Amino acid sequence: MEKYKVILVDDEIEAIQAMEHKMDWDGLGFEVSGSATNGVKALELVENIQPDVVITDIKMPYMNGLELAQKLNNDYPNIHIIIFTGFDEFEYAKEAVHLEIEEYMLKPVNAVELSDCMERLKETLNREREEKLNVKKLQNYFQDALPVLRTNFFVSLIEGRVNETEYEKFLSAYQIPLEGPYYCSVVFHTSEHHVPEGMNPLLLSMSVEHEIKERIASELNCQEFMYLGNTVLIVSLDSEDKATELTDFCDRFCRWANRVIGAVVTAGVGRYCDSLLNISNSYEGARKAVSYRVLYGTARAINIAEVVPREQTVAVQSEDTKMHELFKTIYLGNVKDIESAVEREVEKLHKSAATVNQYHLSVMEMVGAFYRFCANNFMDFNDFFEEKENLYEKVPELDKATLMKWMKKAAVAISEKLKSARNNTSRRLITDAKNVVAERYMEPDFSLDTVCSVLGVSNSYFSTIFKKETGKSFITYLTDYRMDVAVRLIVETNDKSYEIGEKVGYLDANYFSYVFKKKFGVSPSKYRKSPE
Repeated sequence: MEKYKVILVDDEIEAIQAMEHKMDWDGLGFEVSGSATNGVKALELVENIQPDVVITDIKMPYMNGLELAQKLNNDYPNIHIIIFTGFDEFEYAKEAVHLEIEEYMLKPVNAVELSDCMERLKETLNREREEKLNVKKLQNYFQDALPVLRTNFFVSLIEGRVNETEYEKFLSAYQIPLEGPYYCSVVFHTSEHHVPEGMNPLLLSMSVEHEIKERIASELNCQEFMYLGNTVLIVSLDSEDKATELTDFCDRFCRWANRVIGAVVTAGVGRYCDSLLNISNSYEGARKAVSYRVLYGTARAINIAEVVPREQTVAVQSEDTKMHELFKTIYLGNVKDIESAVEREVEKLHKSAATVNQYHLSVMEMVGAFYRFCANNFMDFNDFFEEKENLYEKVPELDKATLMKWMKKAAVAISEKLKSARNNTSRRLITDAKNVVAERYMEPDFSLDTVCSVLGVSNSYFSTIFKKETGKSFITYLTDYRMDVAVRLIVETNDKSYEIGEKVGYLDANYFSYVFKKKFGVSPSKYRKSPE
């Protein structure tokens, strides 16, 4: 069985080493996945490692153990926390009761006592894991799914088959409170290709749905149901900017599901709308966002309004639904998949056309579908194929091989245009973010949340794009920018170190010195005496 992950936090390196070497972590069913000498560094490790247990001292620089525990409880409520404290801090440590600390222990650490503690904690973690994957419980939950009539109503709603009269009637009959004024659809897709050993894919999907109901639906004004193997949410939003918060909320769940129950869940978030009668458009956007996992990765949330440039629209007209799979591959941009989809379309065309007139009519419909697709995405179809005049007349006369070659060229060219638009949008986003940093780096509370709020995007999407475009995380970029400014001030001014720290966003002079030395290898004062 996979070992539970532990992070050790203590400002005394010797204490960390003692715990690492004196304890039989492997025999206890744990592995030490990392260590930190202060709470700030510990939070960075938690974000990257997603541990099951954090063992921390109370007295540490920059952020003490209780402050760390408070942040962990707020952002990672499923992490178990053990706190060490000296005898003279016993009363202070009692505050840990309010922070839901697993246990607190007196220093110096006794290996036997800590081993007993970890044995008890392992039993708790095993119970939690067994409860999540208990087959009987999942089967019982499957029988208690939403009533068929209510599910049918939601399915009809996202498929656009409910008129205004029916909509009002069913909302009242089923007592569904969705006040708006804005609405958004979210689709959670659980991969069938990444299933824990011995687990049935269907039961895993039911487990994910159960957790979505408990951890997400219970926190939102929304309705939840299953459709086509996915869990769907129809969410009521009180303002337009809540869509980005919703994306980050869903993103945290996807990461949790991957870490705790081994499910690879991708959440697609559609564009918001101002009427439930239009929720079908949001649902289609959410489904399309899920398909973008091949570009942006799984086990995360993807907002269609962020991955597709705002000046584009991803809607496919109803008369073009026969070519939906082809248009889907065009959006995703894989040339081989596009060409294969074209071949399937042409093969279907030749098999279904019984007469020449039917064939000509079908080919003209295909040309019209391309025209509409380009128009819906603010492109002129003629820009790609100026050499073909009177397409409606000439294309139907092409033989099978020539038609297939022409369609492949058309589809790939359109896909490249869409990809270029997405890349331009990403680069503009990064440029805007860097401009925000240049304007506000001196603010002590400036953070990832700040820049995402200014730009109107989710943390999840922005972090992915920023790392992809710059090669570093946003926090690393912000720290490097501040340190570069600090170096310039050290060289060009006579300001004291703490004054320079305040000018680049650090109110704590000691922490500023710590970050500076970590980057440049010397303290600010020594750097001034002999700058490199």
